[in-house]
Amino acid sequence: MRDDSLIRNIDWVTVLLYALFITAGWLNIFAVVYDPDPEVKQNIFDLHLNSGKQLLWIGSAFILILMIFAVDFKFYSAFAYVLYAFIILVLIATIFIGLEINGSHSWIGIGDFRVQPAEFAKLFTALALSRYLGDVNTKFERRKTRLTVAAILLTPCIFILLQNETGGVLVFSAFILVLFREGLSPWILIIGVASVALFIFALIFDPLDLALGILLLAAIIIVIRMLTVRKLKARTMFLSSLIAVGIAFLCIGFVFSVDFAINHVLKEHQRNRIMVLVNPEIDKRGQGYQINQSKVAIGSGGFAGQGFLQGTQTKFDFVPEQSTDFIFCTIGEEHGWLGCTVLIVLYILFLVRLINLAERQKEKFAKLYGYCVASIIFFHFMVNIGMTIGVFPIIGIPLPFFSYGGSSLWSFTILLFIFLKLDAHRKQVLAH
Repeated sequence: MRDDSLIRNIDWVTVLLYALFITAGWLNIFAVVYDPDPEVKQNIFDLHLNSGKQLLWIGSAFILILMIFAVDFKFYSAFAYVLYAFIILVLIATIFIGLEINGSHSWIGIGDFRVQPAEFAKLFTALALSRYLGDVNTKFERRKTRLTVAAILLTPCIFILLQNETGGVLVFSAFILVLFREGLSPWILIIGVASVALFIFALIFDPLDLALGILLLAAIIIVIRMLTVRKLKARTMFLSSLIAVGIAFLCIGFVFSVDFAINHVLKEHQRNRIMVLVNPEIDKRGQGYQINQSKVAIGSGGFAGQGFLQGTQTKFDFVPEQSTDFIFCTIGEEHGWLGCTVLIVLYILFLVRLINLAERQKEKFAKLYGYCVASIIFFHFMVNIGMTIGVFPIIGIPLPFFSYGGSSLWSFTILLFIFLKLDAHRKQVLAH
């Protein structure tokens, strides 16, 4: 495909949204490091500031985009397994030679240059998973296929976990959404959501009270079923009641397991990190400090915000890691509810666009890869904003294209533009 054809077929709506995100992210990174003292002379291009460094990452990201477009689109499918094997080897090496930052051995450094291989693992895993499931001989309903898929997803998770990078492991749960497209039972998702809800209830309520509540709910369900379903056979009635009681006792066992793990297995700082999810006041100077300050920053913005470079919480460094994991606080404080709403709507439009692009692919590899891209970005978007407002625990994952950091920006840029390259060549796939 000629260059002019590539330019004509690239999805410019997605490219425009990408440009908006990285530009807005860059401006807000400067807002975090900006010093209001008139004697301190700062500009957004200063390479000593995070904003200046981020500009370098943005410039290098554009070089990566040109390299992605220069490579033949068939390369990404043909070498998916090779790239996957390469990142696995890098993850293994990182365990032994990685730099320790914030308790995690997940960084490789050469001088001042640092890169986090775990950020790229999801990218190469997406390629390998799409290549495997996209093969015409692969049938997802087969046990062998599902075991292979599990191996593809769990292998990088094991090595990332050994680096003590829990957030990087949790991101891989995003691939479950892709597997549903391939026929994974929706009961897996229902059970997962129910388990999360039960886990939160176990943190809020006394385990004995919650156990009684579960039994009461099971009894109500059994009685309602008996009263509302006509001509129910005695045997069927007995079996369904037995199943309901069995599920109730499994839930009770789960509740007591959570209570035991929280109080007798986890260390104090680990326990506090989980407990502040339901009660940030219990450790206001420790694990709850970041969430409390994050909420204060967002709440102080009101409807329209305090204005660009005017956020007081931001200026006095009340929120730790605000350039990276908590960049959304800056939006809330300086641009208010209005700015947060605009950003969330833009991300929703971006995700909808990606799903639409995935749906129009004729090659299964490209379609599956598109779903992977949308799922990964959705997970980051949901969890990052959720943890800044106290809905999710702090697990340390960036807001795509927005947070400060080269590894994050590079990995998301490559992830996205490989898909845009495949999409631009979809007609060429049909011709073949």
